[in-house]
Amino acid sequence: MAASMDDRQKAFENKFARDQDLRFRAEARRNKLLGLWAAEHLGKVGGEADDYAREVVKSDFEEAGDEDVFRKVRRDLDAAGVAISDEELRKVMVEKMAEAIDQVQNN
Repeated sequence: MAASMDDRQKAFENKFARDQDLRFRAEARRNKLLGLWAAEHLGKVGGEADDYAREVVKSDFEEAGDEDVFRKVRRDLDAAGVAISDEELRKVMVEKMAEAIDQVQNN
């Protein structure tokens, strides 16, 4: 009986670790996709767009949650005079997260 409980505990811990890994990879992918989307609106192409997407990914390490990423992209869009509302930007973040989860799960 104790072995069965230990096995269930281990299985739960393994699932939790997999879920956390999936979430981390999906968030990083979402940030890259968001960065590429924003780069397009900022007129960045090729390597410049890829570099910008990496900046967006790095911005997520400033604090817990998505607000650091939102602020970075918001600030950059505003500085470039790109007229995209907060609501639209948040909608794109949700859409890119769904796309990222799909990519991470199917790769």
